[in-house]
Order: sequence, then structure tokens, then C-alpha cells
Amino acid sequence: MSRRRGIMSEELKYELAKELGFYDTVKSEGWGAITTRDAGNMVKRAIQIAEEALARQSMK
Repeated sequence: MSRRRGIMSEELKYELAKELGFYDTVKSEGWGAITTRDAGNMVKRAIQIAEEALARQSMK
């Protein structure tokens, strides 16, 4: 079975973890230690950032 490649860059993941307040958990215990709620919030925030970027791009 092949492993899926992530769509988000590691840099973006860490940035979002810092913004959402669970970076220390990731830093000390790894990504497997975050809650499903934190993971969901990270995805929601990434989608929000992408939508904002698209909106700005379409206004040009």
C-alpha cells in the first residue's frame, strides 16, 4: 500500500500549528499527538487561507 503525499507544505503546517496553539505538542510529541479537532481546525484554516488568496487573485 502506498503512502499518500501531503498537499500542505511542512512549513505551512507548522505555521498553522503555531497560529492555532498546538505547536508545542507537535514539536515535543509529533503530528500523531494532536487531536482530531486540532487537525480539523488546521485543515479549515488552510482552506480559508486558500479561499482568501483566490479572492484576492480574482480581484486583480
